[in-house]
Amino acid sequence: MDSSFAGEVATELIKELMKVIRGTYLCRPAAEQLKRSVDSLLPIVQEIRHSGVELPQHRQSQLSELADRLRFALDLARKAAASPRWNVYRSVQLARKMEGIENWISRWIERHMPVHVLADVHHIRVDCAARLDRIERALDMAASSPVAATASKVPVAFGSAPFSGFPMSDMMDPMAPVKTPFAMGNTLSSGFPTMEGFFPSPAPTKVPVAMGKPPSSGYPVANIMDGLMMAGEGVKPVGVGIRIGKEKVKEMLMEGSDRSPVVGIFGIGGSGKTTLAREICKDPEIRSYFKDRIYFTTLSQSPNLESLKLKLWEQISGNMVLGAYNQIPKWQMELGQIEKGFSLIVLDDVWSLSELEELIFSLRGCKILVVSRFNFPSIVKNTYEIELLGEEDALSLFCHAAFEQKSVPFSVDKKLVKQVVDKCKGLPLALKVIGASLRDQPPKFWLRAKNKLTRGEAICESHENKLIERMASSIEFLSAKVRECFLDLGSFPEDKRIPLDVLINMWMELHDLDEEDAFAILVELSNKNLLTLCKDAQNRAGDIYSSYTELSVTQHDLLRDLALYVNNQEPSNTRRRLIMARRENELPKEWERNKDHQFEAQIVSINTGEMKETDWFQMHFPKAEVLILSFCADVYFLPPFLSTMPKLRALILINYGTSCTSLQNCSVFKPLSNLRSLWLEKISVPPLPKSTVRLNNLRKVSLVLCELNDSLRGSKVDLSSTLPRLSHLTIDHCIDVTELPSCICDINSLECLSISNCHDLSELPCEFGKLSSLKILRVYACPSLKSLPLSICRMKGLKYLDISQSFNLRELPEELGYMTSLEKIDMRECSQLKTLPRSSSFLKSLGHVICDEDIALLWKEAERDIPDLRVQVAEESFNLDWLLE
Repeated sequence: MDSSFAGEVATELIKELMKVIRGTYLCRPAAEQLKRSVDSLLPIVQEIRHSGVELPQHRQSQLSELADRLRFALDLARKAAASPRWNVYRSVQLARKMEGIENWISRWIERHMPVHVLADVHHIRVDCAARLDRIERALDMAASSPVAATASKVPVAFGSAPFSGFPMSDMMDPMAPVKTPFAMGNTLSSGFPTMEGFFPSPAPTKVPVAMGKPPSSGYPVANIMDGLMMAGEGVKPVGVGIRIGKEKVKEMLMEGSDRSPVVGIFGIGGSGKTTLAREICKDPEIRSYFKDRIYFTTLSQSPNLESLKLKLWEQISGNMVLGAYNQIPKWQMELGQIEKGFSLIVLDDVWSLSELEELIFSLRGCKILVVSRFNFPSIVKNTYEIELLGEEDALSLFCHAAFEQKSVPFSVDKKLVKQVVDKCKGLPLALKVIGASLRDQPPKFWLRAKNKLTRGEAICESHENKLIERMASSIEFLSAKVRECFLDLGSFPEDKRIPLDVLINMWMELHDLDEEDAFAILVELSNKNLLTLCKDAQNRAGDIYSSYTELSVTQHDLLRDLALYVNNQEPSNTRRRLIMARRENELPKEWERNKDHQFEAQIVSINTGEMKETDWFQMHFPKAEVLILSFCADVYFLPPFLSTMPKLRALILINYGTSCTSLQNCSVFKPLSNLRSLWLEKISVPPLPKSTVRLNNLRKVSLVLCELNDSLRGSKVDLSSTLPRLSHLTIDHCIDVTELPSCICDINSLECLSISNCHDLSELPCEFGKLSSLKILRVYACPSLKSLPLSICRMKGLKYLDISQSFNLRELPEELGYMTSLEKIDMRECSQLKTLPRSSSFLKSLGHVICDEDIALLWKEAERDIPDLRVQVAEESFNLDWLLE
């Protein structure tokens, strides 16, 4: 297993090093040298991996050491590839570490490789001699016993009858007669029966003959879809895309401890979960470990739980039960399991937590493998999330479905094929279905299919029935509100991260949710693999005082296509969500044809390039509550139909260009009296005139990657009257901000102020203490800030203070102890702080401080006076990640 992982890690490492060589100047020499070393090492490791020989313990430990170093090198390469070019400190540190790894690998090759080669030569000689002896004996036996071939076909029973060896109708019938466990038609050359009938599959499945060794990695990639076959297709062996996951799950299953008897395989619909589970059950090591006591059952969406539990117990114990499952004495269950030995129960296609709880057997030696689209963290602690196919494997699988060969035929447009494959995003089921639907079709049909996939539309009836409707089953059992939240995700552009703050706020405004309820829906969708949380968002955003600003979510394109498909079932004028599926240079023709009729949409999402006044046409949106404007432009004329949105509550402007956008037609803000939330990203905010429109209901403003100095410098606007109900203000990555205008201190309604990653911000207004309603203050990753204003101590209602990564902050106000409501302080990476104010011992409400080790020692004295104080030492992190966009 160590050689297998070493080979996989080395292959992945080479790919990452190529990215570093192309994109990171300071790391390039070290990356090139390390790549040369790994290139020379990889063929040797691959040869050891594919040999099938079980290595002695000392050689396994050497390979394990190598695998650990390669994993570390892979982590370094990924960090280097993600590091921006101007982050000199980080690049130099990573380059030095890569040089150290390269030197270690060179020494390892010189020291260990000659010994490995000599040992392998000896193994080959011994193995060849043993194989020749077996062949000679088999020939002699065949010549002397003409009935041997007939005798070899007698059925052999392996322990109890496996669960899946029975037809489903008999499984549900507790009085059905016991049948032969396997359909014995073929035998292996060794005389053992094949596994036909072991799985609920109509076609035979072949098992490797070498019963004590892991299977070879030589299965073709195109055969990864065992268990997801279309009608009329035969069962095919598994491809290399599953191998790593297979080894990880095997390791969890064969772990001897009973503390974690439940193991899970999770992933989105069509990702090959059942395929992986079946391959694990057919694996010789697993069969040997569980002595063929493996019981595979598919639950689907409406299982008969009582019959299922009863039948499972009959299979595990080998005894027929007359009566109900709950009548079996507990001592009899435990005794029966001990007598029979280890068992593996595979529960495939689990949909409900309550159903899973009913089917969990708490028996010693009984392992349960749960296969589901959903994650069940309360029960399943050891999990493997199935990975989608890489570019090469995806293309090979697609070509097998579309052309019945492993590569693109010479006569076919390879670029067009790759564009279609790219739309499948590595999902095996999509590759199979779309590839099969395009087989023998002319080029125009392929181009049409690519365009329809880009718009999130079904390309044919087969695509709709076999892929989209199958994936739609993932959302059928969601509650009405959670389902609507899932469908909202389709409103954001393809292949873009969705800011968590935007998503949570949009759900709160649209569905009348509290923030805690919106976050709970986010976690539920994540557990059901319907979205992906980035940067450990669930843990980082779960704290009471956490900020969502730097967190985001992503969604697989096919799940987005599903949301678009469901949304687009209605005519454009009556849809709840009116969405441009991809970026266009102009608005959709369908919208223009229907512009004379009002649109009923609650969410309007427009994705364009640069827009001028003449590019818009008037539309009427009397019910619109959310408007998302995504664009890539230096100049952007705001749509005139904003004035037809009297109910608009959330306005989101995101510029995906390389520089900030100048907005035109800002007068359309005048009628937006119900606007509650405004998100501006990469926008050059214009100067605020004295006659600025009053936005009486605006509660939340987020300015991300914006240019603000022109709008703030010398501003005389009375923000307290312009924004009388503003409660949340976020300024993030606005690098031109050097100081905040004092007029911000007049916003008495402000409860939360977040200023982050503004590395030129050198001071805060001296009138800061006037923000009497402020409860949360974040001023983090502002390295030019040297002090906090003394007036901050007058904030009697402040509960949370975040000054982390303020590297040049030299002291805290001496009267800090007067902030009697303060509950939590985050002051990690404030390296210039050497003392704490004496008054800090008066912070009786303080319960949690996060800081570095040196500052933690300073808080020890205050701990005696603050009985409930918990000082947490943060992990050291010497990097410049706060400068990343």
